[in-house]
Amino acid sequence: MTSLTEHNSKTGRIVIKVGSSILVENEQVVLERIHDLCKLLADLSNKYEVILVSSGAVAAGYTEVPLDKKRPENKHALASIGQPLLMHTYHEELMRYDLRCSQLLLGSVDFDSRSRTKSAQDSLNVLLRHNVIPIVNENDATALPDWVFGDNDRMAAHVAYFFDADLLVILSDIEGYYDSNPRENPDAKLLKHVHHIPAEALQDEASPNNAFATGGIVTKLKAAQFLLEHERKMFLTSGFDLSLIREYLLDGVHNRGTLFTPE
Repeated sequence: MTSLTEHNSKTGRIVIKVGSSILVENEQVVLERIHDLCKLLADLSNKYEVILVSSGAVAAGYTEVPLDKKRPENKHALASIGQPLLMHTYHEELMRYDLRCSQLLLGSVDFDSRSRTKSAQDSLNVLLRHNVIPIVNENDATALPDWVFGDNDRMAAHVAYFFDADLLVILSDIEGYYDSNPRENPDAKLLKHVHHIPAEALQDEASPNNAFATGGIVTKLKAAQFLLEHERKMFLTSGFDLSLIREYLLDGVHNRGTLFTPE
């Protein structure tokens, strides 16, 4: 692992993960949100090395060919259709800020092999040295079930650890981790700092809030748990209000959102 001081002139390396719950609404990719996200990435890239983990390929494919994504072969086909569409959108938006992007399609199998991991690390480091923003997604077009994580939250946690990031940021449809379900309890309190995740919270069923999402709070907690076990940090906050993550990463102000840090 490289140290923070061994990175280039940037002050650190961060992974930003954005899910389908943010990018997709009414079975359509919301271009305005991608525009806002790319503006955030451009601003962050002045200070950090930035890696993006992005969902949305299946949803993008569905806008072209509305197949039933519950059938595995259809989901593969939708991902195959949607990946170039999604990447084209990111390319066009990032070019507004004179930024280039690239695509890395990975799966759990790539982190189970030392040689595969090393190859991915080498490629990513070259991209970041040349100020290119790598966009990572699972290889949903062809990968077998035991080759992938099944959700981009845990994928992003592995990207953050194996690619030596200082922080994983998950942009979600909630503003952080609460002491109870805020959709059921109006008095639920947001936890700004978390050092320990209860075992029972990690055993709940995934509960995505979007037809194209695959996770929910449980996969985010599993991602946080993985990073806590590996002495890394994760910040969970809203992807609908990007001012919150701007405040934290650019101004050092923690108003809303949950920071998971090892004790």
